[in-house]
Amino acid sequence: MTYETTLPASVLFCLPFAPAPHGARLARVAAGGQLAAWGLPPGHEAHDAAALVVSELATNAVRHGSRDGQSLELRLLLLPDPAVLRVEVSDARGGTVPDPVPPGPVPVHTTDSAEDGAESGRGLLLVDALATRWGWAPGPGTGKTVWAELDLPVNA
Repeated sequence: MTYETTLPASVLFCLPFAPAPHGARLARVAAGGQLAAWGLPPGHEAHDAAALVVSELATNAVRHGSRDGQSLELRLLLLPDPAVLRVEVSDARGGTVPDPVPPGPVPVHTTDSAEDGAESGRGLLLVDALATRWGWAPGPGTGKTVWAELDLPVNA
């Protein structure tokens, strides 16, 4: 079966953002606007999943990767064949790396947990559930880049 996509050839969107909660929000809003410009409007499953992945990765970078006020960076890379959106968030702190999510079902809420009702700590579980694959790599400089890839639907 041959697929055609209306997605452009490899395209890169890059945005530095502040290592503060408003910076993570700006990254999510800017990513949503860029996704819409690429033909993935709000309400589209891929748009909403990608916006949530951006939000979680940017928030983690603000919480765990900021260093001495150095800006963080969001990159979106749209690859046409196969249609994949790669989300990358880079920070300045390479020593704090995300733990891999163990395979299999992960309970999000348990009554015996000391974390009952916690408002944080589930971000990478969401990324793992929404992304086709994710991971991290050292750099730039002394920092790290956490990335996630989402397979995008194509028009038949």
